[in-house]
Amino acid sequence: MSHHLDTPLARQNGQLYIDDLFVFRANRSTAFVMDVNSTITGAEVRPGFHPEARYEFKVHFDGADFEDLTCRVSFGEPGSDGRQVLQVHTLTGDEAREDSATGELVLEGRTGEPASADGIRVWAGRIADPFYIDLSLLGMINAPVKNGSAVDLSAWHPANAQNSFAGTTVESIVLEVSQQHPQLRSGRRVGVWCATKLATDAGGWRQINRAGHPMMWPIFWPDDTDFSNPANTRHPSEDFEAVGKDIADRVAGVVAANRTSDDPQGYGQNVARKLFPDVLPFVIGTPATYGFATFNGRPLADNAPEAMLSLVAGTAVPSGLKPSVSEQLRDNNFPYVVPA
Repeated sequence: MSHHLDTPLARQNGQLYIDDLFVFRANRSTAFVMDVNSTITGAEVRPGFHPEARYEFKVHFDGADFEDLTCRVSFGEPGSDGRQVLQVHTLTGDEAREDSATGELVLEGRTGEPASADGIRVWAGRIADPFYIDLSLLGMINAPVKNGSAVDLSAWHPANAQNSFAGTTVESIVLEVSQQHPQLRSGRRVGVWCATKLATDAGGWRQINRAGHPMMWPIFWPDDTDFSNPANTRHPSEDFEAVGKDIADRVAGVVAANRTSDDPQGYGQNVARKLFPDVLPFVIGTPATYGFATFNGRPLADNAPEAMLSLVAGTAVPSGLKPSVSEQLRDNNFPYVVPA
C-alpha cells in the first residue's frame, strides 16, 4: 500500500514501490496518476521503470467487488538516452482480473514524451514530487494508533511545519482517458486502485505493491519495513475481512483515549468501512476532492495526509502545510505533473 518512506525493500528496487495514486477530472476526461520510485529512499535510486514489471490501474464499477477495467502499462529496457519504450493495454470484463490475459494494445510511446490514440493519452517519466507532509507530525500519530493512547500535539507547532519531501522526485505514469470511453462516461461511480506486478520464474505474475487510499502503510504498519504484512499482495475485496476489525479497534482506541467520540467502537467501524476495500471512490466527471468529510478521487493538490491523520484521530490534526507549498509542482495542462 502507498508508501514513500525509506525501507530496505524500497531501497533495493523502488521502481516497484508505489508512492501515490491520484484520480481526478481533467478536460472532458479522467486522469489516473501513479507515482513510484521516490528519491527519499536515497540518492542511489535506480532511474526509470522496471522493464520486467507491469503497472496497472484497476477500475471497479458501481461498488463491485472486482475490477471490470484494467489499464496496464509496461516498459522496455532503457536505451542509450535512458528513455524506455512503453505500451498501454486495456483489459475488460473477466480479462481485467486475469494476469494471463493480454488485452488490447491501445497505445505505444516512449518515456518523457506524450503519446495519444483513440481518446487515451499517456506520459511517463521522472517528476518533482507534489506530495507534501512534515514527517515529524506522522510520528506523533503512530504511537497512539499502535498503543491506543491519546494524540498529544502539544509539541507540534503547525506554523513551523516543513515539507519533508521538498526537492524529492518520483517516476510518474499519467494516463488520461476521455469521458467518451464506453466505461468511463460522466456520472459513472467507480473505485480505483493501482498495482505493480513482477514476472515470476514460473511464468506467472506476482503482485508486489498496491495503492488506493494514501498513507495506509505509514499510519497502520509503520514498523513493517520489510513489507512482511500481506496487505500488498491481496486483492482489495479481501481487505475488510482480513484487517477490518483490527483497524476498527485501533481507531476506536485512539478516539476513546482522545474522548472525541461518544461511541469509539462505532466510529472505528465506520472508519474501517470507509477505508476498506482500499480503493479510491470517484464519480466520473465531478470535481475531485480528498478531505476529512469527503473522498471523491484525489487531486494532486489536496492535503491527503492531513485528512487521513484527522480521520484516524477523530479530531482535527493540522498539518501546517497548504497546497501552495507544492503549487509549482502541478500544472493545469496535460500531463499535470512537472518533469524533473
